[in-house]
Amino acid sequence: MNSLKDVAALESAAPPEALPMIPWEDRPAGSSEVVWRSSRNPIIRRDQIARSNSIFNSAVVPFHDGYAGVFRVDDTTRLMNLHAGRSADGVDWTIEPETIKWNAGDARAAEIQERFEHAYDPRVTWLEDRYYVTWCNGYHGPTIGVGFTYDFETFHQLDNAFLPYNRNGVLFPRKVGGAYLMLSRPSDQGHTPFGDIFVSASPDLTHWGRHRHVMAPKAWTWEATKIGAGPTPIETPEGWLLIYHGVLTSCNGFVYSMGAALLDLDEPWKVIARSRDYILSPQMLYEQVGDTPNVVFPCAALLDRPTDRLTIYYGGADTVVCLAHGYLSEVIDFVKTRS
Repeated sequence: MNSLKDVAALESAAPPEALPMIPWEDRPAGSSEVVWRSSRNPIIRRDQIARSNSIFNSAVVPFHDGYAGVFRVDDTTRLMNLHAGRSADGVDWTIEPETIKWNAGDARAAEIQERFEHAYDPRVTWLEDRYYVTWCNGYHGPTIGVGFTYDFETFHQLDNAFLPYNRNGVLFPRKVGGAYLMLSRPSDQGHTPFGDIFVSASPDLTHWGRHRHVMAPKAWTWEATKIGAGPTPIETPEGWLLIYHGVLTSCNGFVYSMGAALLDLDEPWKVIARSRDYILSPQMLYEQVGDTPNVVFPCAALLDRPTDRLTIYYGGADTVVCLAHGYLSEVIDFVKTRS
């Protein structure tokens, strides 16, 4: 990537600050919700491609004149894997029927590929000059896989970030204090009836350390059991806006809802504010009924900064992909006033 043509291609691929064609619907008349659902939900069906049992918990970013994404697809064998997708408007998607084929970055990454078990719950982050993909990668149990792409056609796999067991690996969109940072949620082999969010630092996106605790669940609330980072943190003058999921254990099992917090810009393991109330919980049929009932699971967010419009992509009931909308400034005010 050294030619002027290549440099121009990378610059044109960088997500813009303005997204005038962001997928959007105004707040419904009479609603006072800080975040509201799209009337078009679910925007991606469970059977949208051949042999898909479900498509959910997927990551979307602006790309050229439209949008691209990495999608979790559980097939009819119930193997969990990742597929690339494209859309002109962020709502109507063409998802590749074949799984992403990862080019090993080195011999060590090739060793990981030889022991492939599964891949799920991706996030995508524009960082410096490319799109990085992080996901839950099966390697003697769940851990955080890392890779990158320039064009959503060719994908390169790096080494896993952490030891098993770990989930919800989410990169920050720039270095902080001279280091790359990633949020994660240490876990176990199963559905993990516990979990705090930590942040880790790296000089090169391969070697990770300096782990710091960020947030823990709160007893007797919507996030009493476990929490996990969602979309790429959004940088604002008030701090990093972190949209995340929180889980409580009900009489019928886990209930996943969506919350938000503000982290310090320079030391993002320090929480400035955290909303005591959820911003979205599973209340619609497509969130309550599916392969895993009662799940709202955010994985991506789009922001049109000039208009303050924020659109969140989330999985519903571990079955479909949905949209929610809000205004960035209102979400930040909600976090600060409901702490």
